[in-house]
Amino acid sequence: MKLTKENILTLLEEVKDPEIPVLSLVDLGVITGVEISEDDHVTVNMTPTFAGCPAMDYMKKDVERTLDKYGISKHTVNMTFDNPWDSNKISEKGRQHLKEFGLAPPPKYDMILDLDIIEYAKCPYCDSDNTTMRTPFGPTLCRSMHYCNDCKQMFEQFKPL
Repeated sequence: MKLTKENILTLLEEVKDPEIPVLSLVDLGVITGVEISEDDHVTVNMTPTFAGCPAMDYMKKDVERTLDKYGISKHTVNMTFDNPWDSNKISEKGRQHLKEFGLAPPPKYDMILDLDIIEYAKCPYCDSDNTTMRTPFGPTLCRSMHYCNDCKQMFEQFKPL
């Protein structure tokens, strides 16, 4: 296999978020850069969704294991905050996977995050906008809890950040 950024990103699509196993780190936007030197050394840069994310080490090791699995032994995986993560980095495919998993994808926003958008979420089960935020605190830092007034389902929203 020829080492290209696109090929490495394709391989890394099998590395899933430990809390949302239907979502790859690539689609989540956590993989922020891939560089390949002239001597075929691969450097992968990652930015976690939260500075205190308890899964940071696990995700880094999973990327390293995947690179090793495909015979890419010369690699460095950096956890960096140089390119801060925000929810706009989630790919369209990733947003669809979140919805299929039962998590409302975060809304996209321009420039400045208006905190009011945390209150509103589209139900991933029936697509209703008639929802109520029950609490901004979900089972993890990146999720909030909502209730759909139409289909009567509780659901989580991946918070916009």
